Amino acid sequence: MSTFDPRPVLLTGRQVRLEPLQPAHAAALYAAGRDPEIHRYLIGPAPASVADVEATVAKALAAAATGVEVPFVIIHLASGQVAGTTRYFEIRRKDRALEIGHTWLTPEFQRTAVKTDGRNDRSRRAIERLGARFEGILHNYQTRWDGFVRNTAMYAIVAVDWPAAKARLEARLARA
Repeated sequence: MSTFDPRPVLLTGRQVRLEPLQPAHAAALYAAGRDPEIHRYLIGPAPASVADVEATVAKALAAAATGVEVPFVIIHLASGQVAGTTRYFEIRRKDRALEIGHTWLTPEFQRTAVKTDGRNDRSRRAIERLGARFEGILHNYQTRWDGFVRNTAMYAIVAVDWPAAKARLEARLARA
C-alpha cells in the first residue's frame, strides 16, 4: 500500500491554481470574501477586517504544522486574483482519508470552469456535479458562530468512484 500523506503542494489547472495558504494571502482573501453571502453557511462569522483574516490564516497554518490540515488559496490564473480558499482537513493517514471543506469562492468565480451546510443547495449541487455520492445528513452536527446548530450534508468520493469522477471533472473542465 502506498503512503497517504497529504502535504502542501502547488496544484495548477487550466483556470485556477491552488497554492499553499500563506500569511501574505490575508489581505487578498479579505477583499475576495467581502460578499456576506459567501459566509451565509460557513461556521465562522464574516471577517470584519484584514486582522480577522490574518488570525484565521494563522490558525489554519498552526493546524497545518501539526499535519491535520492542508489549507490552500485559490488563484484565478487569467487575472491573478484570489478567488477563494479550500483545504484538506480531518486527515486520517491510517485510513487513507480526508475531508475537503472550509471552501468558498467569491461570487465572480462561482459556477465557472465533501461537506457542506445541509441548507446550502448551491454548494450541494456543485459537489454532486463533481461526482460525489451523498452519504447522509449529520443532524445538529456543528454550531455556528451565531449559535445556529446546523445539519451537515456529507458526500464522498471513494477510490472505486474516483476514475469516473475524475473523467467527469476533466470533461467539465475541457468545456470551460
